[in-house]
Amino acid sequence: MQYPEPIAKLIASYMKLPGIGEKTATRLAFYTLGMDEDDVKDFASALTAVKSDLHYCSICGNITEDDPCPICQDKSRDQSKIIVVEHSRDVMAMERMNEYHGLYHVLHGTISPSAGTGPMDINVPSLLERLKKHDEVKEVIIATNASVDGETTAQYLAKLIKPAGIKVTRLAHGLSAGADIDYTDEVTLFKAVEGRTEM
Repeated sequence: MQYPEPIAKLIASYMKLPGIGEKTATRLAFYTLGMDEDDVKDFASALTAVKSDLHYCSICGNITEDDPCPICQDKSRDQSKIIVVEHSRDVMAMERMNEYHGLYHVLHGTISPSAGTGPMDINVPSLLERLKKHDEVKEVIIATNASVDGETTAQYLAKLIKPAGIKVTRLAHGLSAGADIDYTDEVTLFKAVEGRTEM
């Protein structure tokens, strides 16, 4: 027996989300069916608003309702530092820390030869243009993930930016607080040793 078409379409829609298989999508679809009608309308409205009301900041590439975004508009932020991140959610994580008060640049991905993604496929050209126009930038902090593609992207950006006389740094990688050394993988241990600090 097949599901009625509206449920089948909803299941198929949920399955388009990352990490959602058929069983979870079916459970979500039937949960949605049991929701209050106003809650379903609010949910649908929120989904539509995400696509219609948000766009990318023309300066940093972060998601925003206004252009430029509030961070780029804020002249009280340290204009001499830019953290380069892979995704907008990384900006949110850095802001939750409440210790960094500089600017951001969102790449929207990484350089990935295996996936066929090159520098022109992500937000690299606008970063270089931004650095040319604004000579007050003294440091670019590369905060891509500690993955093969993240490291490739970091190395590529460093090679492009350093000749301009701008300091290029990389976020430290290594052991997380409370981690056991014997359960830590070799790459993380290497990064921890490489990024050691004097006591």
